[in-house]
Order: sequence, then C-alpha cells, then structure tokens
Amino acid sequence: MSTSVDINSVNIEESRKEVLKEEFSKQYFLQIKEFLLQEKNNWNVVYPNGKDIFNSFNKTPFNQVKIVILWQDPYHWAGEAHGLCFSVQDWVKQPPSLKNIFKEIESDLWITKPDSWDLTKRAEQWVLLLNAVLTVKKDTPASHKDIWRHTFTDEVIKKLSEKKSWLIFLLRWAFAQSKEPFIDSSKHIILKAAHPSPFSVYRWFSWCRHFSKVNEILRNKWDQEIDWRL
Repeated sequence: MSTSVDINSVNIEESRKEVLKEEFSKQYFLQIKEFLLQEKNNWNVVYPNGKDIFNSFNKTPFNQVKIVILWQDPYHWAGEAHGLCFSVQDWVKQPPSLKNIFKEIESDLWITKPDSWDLTKRAEQWVLLLNAVLTVKKDTPASHKDIWRHTFTDEVIKKLSEKKSWLIFLLRWAFAQSKEPFIDSSKHIILKAAHPSPFSVYRWFSWCRHFSKVNEILRNKWDQEIDWRL
C-alpha cells in the first residue's frame, strides 16, 4: 500500500490544491483513496464519477467563493450526483429537496422555476455547493460517511473561515449547523434554516427569504448579486 498521495494526481483546481495541500499528505486522505480504489476493484458503483468528486471546488475556485451551501452526502441514485450539492444533471428527475428550494426562490424573488436542475451556473457565480461527504455507493445513502468522517470538508470550512472574510454561510438543518463552530462569526455571515426536504420544509425553510437576503448583502458589500435563475 502507498504511504502518501501524489498531490499532482489530485484532480482539483490549483488554488484549492495550494490551500489544502497539507490535507492530501495526511493518513486519512490516503485511506480515502485506498478505500475508493477497493470499491472499484470490488465492482461497486460509486457516485459521483471520479472526475466529478471535486467538482464543487473546480467550479468555484477558492479566491472566488462568496457563498457556501453545505449538504451531507451525494445523491445515491443513478446519474444524479455530479459533485455539486443539491444539483442533478438535466436528464435526471428533480429530487424533492431541490424542488422545494426552487419553490422558495420563486416565492422570494418571483423567479419562474427552471427546466434545468443543474446548478453549475450557480457554482460559477461564487457559490460553493459543498457535500460534507464527497462520495456514496450506488443505492446506499450515507454509505461512505465513515471513511470520509467529514474530516476533509471540515478542514475546507476552517480554511475558508480563516483565510477569507465576508463569506455568507447558508447552514440548512441540524447537520450543517453543527459546523457553525468552525466559522468565525465576527467576520462572516451565517444564515440558518431547516432542511428543504418534504419532511421539514414548512418548519423554518419556507419563507426563510435567504435568497433575497444574500443578494441584499452582496449588493451592500460588493455591488454584486447572484442571478438565481438557471
């Protein structure tokens, strides 16, 4: 078994690679690599595809991040996950949570629900769409949570908090809110709401108005805003 991970082999955007380079040399990251190779050798299907595991980082380079949305782990049905939390590819049926997110955007900003559910455009507008666990076994939700243990993405959150200012963290539901201690609230903004799933959408997610609040903050600070349309 290898004793280190070749940082040049990690398919991640260069500014992220520089900020996170210490993580790639740690034992836990080597264990993740070996585990994913073993899954492949055992003919287990893993989502997202290898090229998309770091898609959220590649679409939103470190120096461009203004907003962070955190979810737990990727979708586990065929073709759904492509490395951006909540996002699915255009030909895939819209998941209920994503449907509720667009309902809130529609009521908050009077934007018509789109025909596309691919959030790549949003990721390219400074929104880091981050899963705490970056992979999952087909048809088996949360199957990789123990190997990832959130360690890598916890470090991502800590680095963002430490090295940047005026980020907006959208912490939806208890899991995401458990990461709040990693965020310096004296220089970042935290907006909290419930999970947008059908089971909790009416408890503190519907009418949260986070999308218009985010744009108000961005206009006041940067004279910019997110185009939430797709």
